[in-house]
Amino acid sequence: MATATLRNNGQVTLPKAVRDALGVGQGDELEFEVTEAGTVEVHGLKKIRSDQAWFWTPEWQEGERRASEDIAAGRTTVHEDADAMFAHLNGDD
Repeated sequence: MATATLRNNGQVTLPKAVRDALGVGQGDELEFEVTEAGTVEVHGLKKIRSDQAWFWTPEWQEGERRASEDIAAGRTTVHEDADAMFAHLNGDD
C-alpha cells in the first residue's frame, strides 16, 4: 500500500509505484472518477495529437488486436511487390 500527504493547495506527490501502475509521468494528466459507492478511481491520461486520435478509437484498436493475433498465429501473406499486394487485397489474384 502506498500513501501520500496532502500539501498546500491540494498538492500530492504520487509515489513511484502509483505512477508506474497508472502509466503516467511528468506532464501527464490524471482523471478522478467518484463512484456511486463513494470511492475514487484514478486514471492516467496521455495527451494525443488530434491528427493521431483515430488510432486510439475502439474500432481501430480492435483491428490492431486482430492483426497481432493473425501475425502471432502465422496467418500472413508475403508478396513479391506492391502490385501483387494490392492485387491480393483487391481479390484480383
